[in-house]
Amino acid sequence: MTKRRHLPALFATAALATAACTDDENPVNGDANGEFPRAKTLYSTGTAWGPPGDFNPISAGGVTGLNGLGYEHLFVFDTVEQRLAPWLAESGEWTGAREFEVRLRQGVKWSDGKPFTAEDVAFTFELGKIEGVPYANVWDWLDAAEVVDERTVEFRFSEARQQEWDNFLYTHVIVPKHVFEAYTAEELLSGPLDANPVVTGPYSVHGFDERQVAWVKRESWWATEALGLEVKPKYIVDLVTLGNDEILNMLIEGRLDLANNFMPGIADFLTGEPEITTFYDKPPFMAPVNTAMLIPNTTREPLDDPEFRRAMAYAISPGEIVDSVYAAMVSEAHPTGLLPIWERYYDAGAVSEHGFVFEPSSAVEILTAAGYQDEDGDGFVEDRDGEAFDLQLVVPAGWTDWEAAALAMARDLSDVGINTTAVFLDAAEVDAARESGDFDLQINNRSGLTNSPWSHFRHLFELPVRDTQRLSNFSRWEDETAWELTQELATLAADDLHYPEVIAELQRIAMRDLPAIPVWYNGAWSQASNAVWTGWPTGNEGEPGIYPSFWNEMWGLGAVRMLTEIRRVE
Repeated sequence: MTKRRHLPALFATAALATAACTDDENPVNGDANGEFPRAKTLYSTGTAWGPPGDFNPISAGGVTGLNGLGYEHLFVFDTVEQRLAPWLAESGEWTGAREFEVRLRQGVKWSDGKPFTAEDVAFTFELGKIEGVPYANVWDWLDAAEVVDERTVEFRFSEARQQEWDNFLYTHVIVPKHVFEAYTAEELLSGPLDANPVVTGPYSVHGFDERQVAWVKRESWWATEALGLEVKPKYIVDLVTLGNDEILNMLIEGRLDLANNFMPGIADFLTGEPEITTFYDKPPFMAPVNTAMLIPNTTREPLDDPEFRRAMAYAISPGEIVDSVYAAMVSEAHPTGLLPIWERYYDAGAVSEHGFVFEPSSAVEILTAAGYQDEDGDGFVEDRDGEAFDLQLVVPAGWTDWEAAALAMARDLSDVGINTTAVFLDAAEVDAARESGDFDLQINNRSGLTNSPWSHFRHLFELPVRDTQRLSNFSRWEDETAWELTQELATLAADDLHYPEVIAELQRIAMRDLPAIPVWYNGAWSQASNAVWTGWPTGNEGEPGIYPSFWNEMWGLGAVRMLTEIRRVE
């Protein structure tokens, strides 16, 4: 099998390197400095933290928009209707207890002109059988992905995990078989692939350098005819994340259109000229998109004691963090940790029985009742064996909001007698400590917006605990009952009467044992200038639909529709 020639990960020239494009894309290269006509270009930043180079949707897909502007999903998740919406697929349905059929849209073509077919879909799933592919675990419960005809794929399962399957369908993109079958397993797992990917999406790679990646509109995008959707910017240029001061100046001056990073104090600039838009025009200014939680290492004393963790939950003031750290840009988390999109599942009985609020006196009472006393009079309690201890709350250095939040939490805990110090380390060190279990306390926000509360409980309770925990259960809490319920939840349809009952029981366990302590809802950071483009999606008129964000996970939530709804300022 002949290997495809690989382009270099980065071009040595300072000018924007131009990737090959098909004739129907008609790119305009700009001048020697890689500039683009301002009235046709959307400039973004806040998602890329280093030079673009990894155009591999299998191993990482680290380039902004690679999975969304370029490669696409079979379905997207409609956050208003709380259901999958067909995208590359025309339809999908359970045809049996353990069979699911996907019917593809007619007339979809790859950017090299070849037809998009069921072979591409089945091949993409088959790649998951390669050890090390991030979605290989789907084959723990998927038995087969078989081509029925050119537009139909039948999936057969050993276990029908309906919630997990829905999640998979809108979080994983489809790749072209005729391109990817030429790659070796090693290349798929480790190498940056060709910088001009063959895609079905609305944009192709125009070029890139150390500072940015540029996309150019494809005039033959299938969704224009099939769904009546047309992306408005001809070019999208995503800049490697800049400093906050530079980003703010660029927004105010109209040189930047969309910033998807945390910018403290942005609310002070919303009434300027040109107008800057946030998701809400009043507190909280940002859409809640994940839950920031305090993660205790439950393999260490006294953090292994649920009553000790309950005292910590009562000791921490989310309101102080929301007001002082974030200036009301975000909101306090519900004690269940479930995002507001799942508010209908909040169980009042479970909250009444096991919920918590900021109440330092209650924290002190819980500590005393559980046997934690300050025997030596230093202001801090000892453990139940009378041994002094001190806890370190570790967050990445330079993450200024998390640094401030960690300092606030450490003060709150120390005020009730739990000796705690905030420590700032290099982000890579924090990641390594979290994965290996070499920490006392951390802040983490990996539980985010998905199609189902199932994902939140998987994040809390997934078993078995491994030497290296990369994706979930960073607290290393072992509760077989909670994990069995979480797996049961994965199998249930959302309209199953048992579905909310299982969610309610998992809420009780989560609030009773507190393997993680919800503190605030992290925002989908989004600041948009109305100087060149306007009509940015907001949540001001009712239920939010589209989130104005280029974060990787947002594309499966329909973020590309934002590009079809904005309009150029005349």
